[in-house]
Amino acid sequence: MKLILTNDDGVDAPGLQILFETLHTDGEIIVAAPDGPRSGVGHQVTTHLPILVRELSAGRYSIGGTPADCARIALKVLAPDADWLIAGINPGANLGSDVYNSGTVAAAREAAILGFRSIAISQYVARNHTVDWDITAYHAESLLKMLMGRPLAKGKFWNVNLPHPLVRESVPAYEFCALDTGPHNYVYRREGQNYFYEGAIHERPRQPGKDVDVCFGGKVAITLLQV
Repeated sequence: MKLILTNDDGVDAPGLQILFETLHTDGEIIVAAPDGPRSGVGHQVTTHLPILVRELSAGRYSIGGTPADCARIALKVLAPDADWLIAGINPGANLGSDVYNSGTVAAAREAAILGFRSIAISQYVARNHTVDWDITAYHAESLLKMLMGRPLAKGKFWNVNLPHPLVRESVPAYEFCALDTGPHNYVYRREGQNYFYEGAIHERPRQPGKDVDVCFGGKVAITLLQV
């Protein structure tokens, strides 16, 4: 099996390294990730400028573009015979309407557009907590292998959000659920001619049984998204 790993946090991000360590025994790994943070760029692509691609080591590429660019270059050039593209692990949830802002999700969506199987995986971070990447990896491994063992129609892809905090001794339940379509509660604070976004993911409204509610309620939220 050949896997492409990417993200929106950059090629040196800890979540990407953990993803590599989690999956490297399952087949050939190609890492194709942005050369720096590209969080929140959504599905932006580069079409009129050159994209610098540097091979940092065998099978590990730094790409001077967006997450969607990384997916395109990986699947069109670097590994067109890949079986899966996995994007993550993102430090922070990608739930509900955030899937349209997320570079992590965009990379998986681009793979689905191109006819490849893909998964975006994110780790929600609870208020006043930090991520223990070893525990995240412990739970992510079984989830990813479970999803890669399921059928997946062309044009569809998985979006996974792990709850937080996690403990190694207790395996969280998972739930297949729909996308929460409600908006955030956020405002813009004005200072002169400048406006500053103010909002907190922890306080966002929840539609019962949808992905935000499932993840915030302590379960892994698994959503099947479609192009």
